[in-house]
Amino acid sequence: MKMTGIIFSNVYDTSLGDLTMRRTVASLPFAGRYRFVDFVLSNMVNSNISSIGLITKYNYQSLMDHLGSGLEWDLSRKNASFYILPPFASGITNVYRGNLEALSNAVQFLQSNKPDYVVMCDTTVICNIDYERVLKAHIESGADVTVIANKELTAYEADSNDLMLKVDENDMAYDLSIGQHMGEGTLVGMGMFIMERNFLISIINNYVSRGRYSFEKDFLLSRFVEGDIKINVHTFGGVVLRNHNIVSYFKNNFKVMKEDVRKDIFNRNHPIYTKVRDEAPSFYADSSRVSDCLIADGCMVAGKVEGSVIFRDVTIDEGASIKNSVIMQGTVIGKGAKIENAIIDKDVTVTPGAILVGGSSSPVIVHKGDTI
Repeated sequence: MKMTGIIFSNVYDTSLGDLTMRRTVASLPFAGRYRFVDFVLSNMVNSNISSIGLITKYNYQSLMDHLGSGLEWDLSRKNASFYILPPFASGITNVYRGNLEALSNAVQFLQSNKPDYVVMCDTTVICNIDYERVLKAHIESGADVTVIANKELTAYEADSNDLMLKVDENDMAYDLSIGQHMGEGTLVGMGMFIMERNFLISIINNYVSRGRYSFEKDFLLSRFVEGDIKINVHTFGGVVLRNHNIVSYFKNNFKVMKEDVRKDIFNRNHPIYTKVRDEAPSFYADSSRVSDCLIADGCMVAGKVEGSVIFRDVTIDEGASIKNSVIMQGTVIGKGAKIENAIIDKDVTVTPGAILVGGSSSPVIVHKGDTI
């Protein structure tokens, strides 16, 4: 059986504050050379999904520049289709408030596709998953919807939008909540759902016309409470990185430096693709001191860097010190500058001697293109 893919690029833009002021959350840089959208798009391609629609809202120019025709994901070919679905393109005159309302922009796309099933995904949750296995389990369960979830291994603070579930021995949900952890055995939704295509189209048409806009709250939860929907839960056992806010995004960049996390997410059998840039290897001067870092290609490093993630084409002058920070593409760090617990966006200039020090749970953020 085949699937069509739907990706939501903007649903949680406001949660990531200044980082999404000039871009959609799907195009937010991550782990030195990737964007959020790369992970979900690669998962779909690796699961033999060749018909994908990306729903956008605003600030999607950088996303379009990154994705192009979809060539790097092998979607620029005769028997594949990749569409960016901007607002208003289908004649709808309001900007969507939630993922169910966003799907109204994709109805024509869904109607024109032949696959019987649809997988829908947010871009804030990073993992490496095979959707074909989930589809097989969904069909065998006979459920109306399959929710992909995981059991958090560490203490977890629920986001107000997170779907919480409890399941029986047959992996069917028997309890559901939004943003409220239900104690031991609670599974946390990953913003990924599989359901039959025609059923989804009918839900969109019926609910959006009645002012409903949230897939989880207005459809899943309400129908579950009424007792007229069966929800299957696929428990994912791999690494899951949730980027609900700036702090979690900041910490998750550093988690990728751990070998077990990196090997799971960047599985060689299911690679993560991104836009190709032909850059020279990074240069490390005799004065450089680097420890426990993730540094992309094209960088010029002459200063001290510790426990940080450095994106492409970053210049770090002699005498500069960087610690526990995320430095994005094209940034220049001047001589003697000190940066600690910071997120420096793209194309920033940090002048010689400048000092930027934040906290581990409240990093300093410098906007794209600024001079400090």
